[in-house]
Amino acid sequence: MKRSPLISAWLGLRAIVFMIGFALITTCMGLFAPLLALIPAKTAYIYLRAWAKVCLVWLRITCGIKGVMNGYQNFNDDEPAVVLSNHQSTFETMYILAKFPRMSWVIKQELLNIPFFGWGMKQSHPIAIDRSNGLSSLEQILNNGKQRMEEGNSVCLFPEGTRTHPSKPSRFKIGGAKLAIHAGVPVYAVAHNAGECWPRNGLIKTPGTVTTNISPRIDTTGKTAEQVIKEVEDWVNAERAKLPPIN
Repeated sequence: MKRSPLISAWLGLRAIVFMIGFALITTCMGLFAPLLALIPAKTAYIYLRAWAKVCLVWLRITCGIKGVMNGYQNFNDDEPAVVLSNHQSTFETMYILAKFPRMSWVIKQELLNIPFFGWGMKQSHPIAIDRSNGLSSLEQILNNGKQRMEEGNSVCLFPEGTRTHPSKPSRFKIGGAKLAIHAGVPVYAVAHNAGECWPRNGLIKTPGTVTTNISPRIDTTGKTAEQVIKEVEDWVNAERAKLPPIN
């Protein structure tokens, strides 16, 4: 829907206020991030979740964006798993971090070089990969991912590889399914419409409610990676089609 120039200017101003606060929150909390290496990983992760929760509260205050999650009861906190989500914006990264306990993330190596933010992410024991080296990256995901789950963490991936437009169907790469089979763990799929509020490009953020749905437990026993990723992809696309409007 086309907005009037006045409304666009107002939403743009709200987004600028959010970004200023977001930068300040990240800087202030990031200053203490190196100290997280001195405390147990579980405690350090609580600090990272607190950062995400504070940012989400600030987003709601400044931009009128909030989230609702359905199906979290399907997730077993005591059983490591691979979580595969569609990727549309920055919102779902913070939202999943705030909602799920003890999660290791598969991220781009260069994200760890961002001051303050990267320092904090490093303490979550991520699997940082160089996407230009495909085979080596997959081996790193399989080996490090299995190790993280043996330590009691779940692993979260965005198998589309990059943020996509909400109008496009999800097309998932197979690495996350291979990791789940390699580690002998289940998969949970995540479907959301965050890009309708917080698009990947552009300043303006649209007020509304982002809906995030979690799938039932997907068993990987006796399945091929191709079968698993198709099951996940089909579920995500079907759920996305049923998500309510943001307003």
